[in-house]
Amino acid sequence: MKVPEGLWLCLSFGCAASLSPSCLSAQFRRNGDFILGGLFPFGKETVNLRERAEPTLLRCERGAIALRRNYSDYRPRVTALLGPHNSDLCLLTAKLFSSFLIPQVSYGASSESLSNTELFPSFYRTVPGDKNLAEALVLLLSQFGWNWVATVASDDEYGRGAQALFLSMAGADNICIAFEGLIPADLAEPSARGQLENIIKLINSTKVNVVVLFAHSLPAQALLEHSIRMGLGKKVWIGTEAWLLSDIAASTPDIQSVGTVLGFVMRAGTVPGFQEYVAELFSSVVQEEFCQESRRLSGLLDAEVLGTRCQHCDHVTLGDIWPMLTVTVVQPVQVAVYSVAHALHRALGCTSKGCPKTPIRSWQLLHFMNTLPFEVNGQSFRFDQSHGTNTGYKLIFWAWRDGSVTYLPVGDYDQSLYIQKSQIQFHTPDKKEPTSECFRRCQPGQFRRVKGFNLCCYDCTDCSENTFWSGTDSPGCSPCPQHQWAPARSTRCLQRGERFLSWRSPPAVALLALAALTGSASGVAALLFLRHLRSPLVRLAGGSRSVLALLCLGCALFVGRPGAALCALQQLCFALCLNGCFSCLLPKALEVALLAEFPRCAPRLLGWLTRGRAWLMVAASLLIQVLLCCCHLYLGPDYLVLDYKSLPSEVLLVCGTQSWAAFALLHGYNGFLAFLCFLCTFMVQTPGSRYNVARGITFATLICLVVWIFFLVIFATLRTVLRAVTQICTILATTLGILASYFVPKCYILLFRPDLNTEDYCQNLAEEQPEVNRQ
Repeated sequence: MKVPEGLWLCLSFGCAASLSPSCLSAQFRRNGDFILGGLFPFGKETVNLRERAEPTLLRCERGAIALRRNYSDYRPRVTALLGPHNSDLCLLTAKLFSSFLIPQVSYGASSESLSNTELFPSFYRTVPGDKNLAEALVLLLSQFGWNWVATVASDDEYGRGAQALFLSMAGADNICIAFEGLIPADLAEPSARGQLENIIKLINSTKVNVVVLFAHSLPAQALLEHSIRMGLGKKVWIGTEAWLLSDIAASTPDIQSVGTVLGFVMRAGTVPGFQEYVAELFSSVVQEEFCQESRRLSGLLDAEVLGTRCQHCDHVTLGDIWPMLTVTVVQPVQVAVYSVAHALHRALGCTSKGCPKTPIRSWQLLHFMNTLPFEVNGQSFRFDQSHGTNTGYKLIFWAWRDGSVTYLPVGDYDQSLYIQKSQIQFHTPDKKEPTSECFRRCQPGQFRRVKGFNLCCYDCTDCSENTFWSGTDSPGCSPCPQHQWAPARSTRCLQRGERFLSWRSPPAVALLALAALTGSASGVAALLFLRHLRSPLVRLAGGSRSVLALLCLGCALFVGRPGAALCALQQLCFALCLNGCFSCLLPKALEVALLAEFPRCAPRLLGWLTRGRAWLMVAASLLIQVLLCCCHLYLGPDYLVLDYKSLPSEVLLVCGTQSWAAFALLHGYNGFLAFLCFLCTFMVQTPGSRYNVARGITFATLICLVVWIFFLVIFATLRTVLRAVTQICTILATTLGILASYFVPKCYILLFRPDLNTEDYCQNLAEEQPEVNRQ
């Protein structure tokens, strides 16, 4: 692609060709008006070359730029600049050329500082920035589980910048840096050796197995040489393109003893015809005609401009440089040249026939370089927002074959990392990938508890019950929501089950069986009393009121899932049933007390305690209980409580007491009736020839009072499913106590001792009283 006449292009590039300085000039003569300036590395030395195509053109002289008041019409002699390769040099030149908005395209500078388009608006590069490299390195360490590593960098812009980016990303991905060091910039200084030895000692003391190295070839070689000499041992060295593809580092004596070498290099294609061109160039060098012309042109330049002659370049052959012709440093140079050429063509409006001879300023190229893609060898390229091209990386492995290094591709990185682990042969005793950890990887359900002063060293602690581990970034375990639970060492919360006194639970089955037995006994006793309703014993026990008392003892048992209605009604039903029983016993207890303690008042008051008026007393007592039930509903009935704290994995469904005052009124009245019955009967004396009806009432009420004292204490403190069990047990104990002490003896007489069921033995106290008065 021809550069239009009248334009200047400064080119600074490097290639792997190794030619004689005296034979170079003629090879770079072209038809066109441009300045060609280059840095050509020959082995370990560099040749400076400047050629002027036509004598009438201005040269890049060392004079300073003149000061002007207004630069709006200023036209620099250079329209664009290609290179240099080094990040340190680019930082210097980019500041200068950005001031004049002269496009500068580097084919090797990867420092992330150059991505700042505000400071360097006209700087471009055809290689990825160090940020992309750092991301790839972090993914590589994460995939192998290496979280305890050392990092060493050369003390220059490239090394420091890449290391800083890597450190920031590694910390965010839970990769701990055991040691970070810098290789001295000047290896010839006397203190450089001591600094390198100190780096090796610190790496050895941290016991890391992985070292990430950001450096150019010479600093990397120095560090590797010292690690071999000091017997550091085999490590995994993770490198970058700056030294991985250099024969300087690979040719270090006994380099195989360093261990495993992995790293990323830029993914780039080959330049068609480049190898053939270099081969043709080498064949031309040996021709005498070519060399004479080269010496003639070189004589036009003074030694200061040409630079120092390379003493070793005459002995370099094509075989020496052939392996380097396939590496990835060639295509970025070509892409850099084409990016400027395409921008020039678009800015000038060139067609297939030619380009117009129109003056153009350097800043006019920036628009086309920022927005438009361009194509090189069938591959499309485009500068991104940071003025770079990211073609991705290849992961390469140093494979040793016949004593020489072979760069074996073992993976790719382009936003995500793919590794062929089976292709990597680690230099470990068992040939397996090494571990490099200060801590072991915590298993799911464990969180990190830091130990010591290093935040990267910690123990793995299991999450407790009802907590879960939410992710790698979580410093601890998170509590589960109230309606969920989690076992120990869990990574998620589970839904709680419901716990209540269900029909199928063993306690409920046992209580229901006992309740059925109690209810059956009450029913049988009621039928037996109905059959002998006119007998003296039944009339003495209260007659039909005893039958009602037996029916009330068949209290409702509330088993199953609690609900709002069930919780509100269960206390009311129990209180009404128990009140029905005590209300039937109360007239008989008062009758016994009147006849025993107040015989003179008995004739006038007995009429209110016997026959039909006794039923009025029962009805009045039930009515009072009903009113108290309404009061209980008004003040605060029992309500459903969802208890999430008592059980670890279930929610406890219990009926909670909303108002203890209402509870006391509801059950306190029954307690008062029981206590009144007890007071009326416990001191009554009955002749041995008569049936002692007072004793049964005394024991029945005494049992009820004792049971309820224990019930209240337990019921007020329990917050488990046993609360419902306690209430049911209290109902059954009260029922069985009344049955056993008051009704069972009478049933025994009715069934097995009918001879005692006589008027003489079971004489009603109210009927006996007139005889006492006559005496």
